[in-house]
Amino acid sequence: MSDSTSPSLIHGHAQYAKGAFEETIGSVTGAKSWTDAGSHDKSAAISEMKAANDLGSSSRMGAAGAGTGKDASFLGGIEKKVGEVVGCEGMVENGEKKQ
Repeated sequence: MSDSTSPSLIHGHAQYAKGAFEETIGSVTGAKSWTDAGSHDKSAAISEMKAANDLGSSSRMGAAGAGTGKDASFLGGIEKKVGEVVGCEGMVENGEKKQ
């Protein structure tokens, strides 16, 4: 089981998507606080994803495990699709590498 303080790609991606959503709300409403919060969340998410990548494949997917073979390819496809939806180029690149 993954330690809650360990960096995780899944958590990082979720935080990045949250930040992108907050930035969009801020842009639409003109609320600078939302835009700033979104930017902060995206920066923290990028740092977490980089740290998870630096730890190696056993920590990349958090508690779910990194997977191998067909599992890694399947998870890579999901990661790529989610990255395309939320606009995270890092997710798209990681997904492509896993495929």
